[in-house]
Amino acid sequence: MRAETAESTRITLLHRLNQNPTDQLSWTEFVHLYGPAIRGWLIHWGLQEADTQDVTQNVLLRLTSKLPQFKYDPARSFRGWLKTLTHHAWHDFITEAGYRNRGTGDTGVIDQLQSVEAREDLAARVEAEFDKELLQVALVRARERVAASTWEAFRLAALEQMSPQAVADQLGVRVSQVYLAKHRVQKLVQEEVQALQGSGVC
Repeated sequence: MRAETAESTRITLLHRLNQNPTDQLSWTEFVHLYGPAIRGWLIHWGLQEADTQDVTQNVLLRLTSKLPQFKYDPARSFRGWLKTLTHHAWHDFITEAGYRNRGTGDTGVIDQLQSVEAREDLAARVEAEFDKELLQVALVRARERVAASTWEAFRLAALEQMSPQAVADQLGVRVSQVYLAKHRVQKLVQEEVQALQGSGVC
């Protein structure tokens, strides 16, 4: 059985917070991963720049406080659970007593942030961050399954987006080997993503 690295267990972040919302390490990681997405969402929908940091922190706090109340059922869609969780966290924040008088700008912005379109956009952005995390785990696991030279060819060609010829020249291999390495690792990454999805983490 493969030993799990710290990176490959990051996918359980939301589950760790579900079990222990006060876990400071998980909270810090959660803010780092999901904070920029929520902040970008707020700016996109018109909230003043000066208010975004405070609002982002409050929404994140509500997300983690909601985690214990929304037990994830592995038999159901993780994204459906995450979407419901996000909607409830935002609803809690936006209906907070006195929020409209806290100097967050035009109440029209608040109304816009409460719209169905804005709410769906927030859920989509949170899901996108989870997908990035999922991909990172899959990449870590795929890397463990190939030789260092194969991984390096894939990394340069796929992740660094160098031309196959440039990769071949840099590594001193044939261009065909670069194409083969890229194809092989991409297939492994897809397998790992499917395995993670099938394990009930997403």
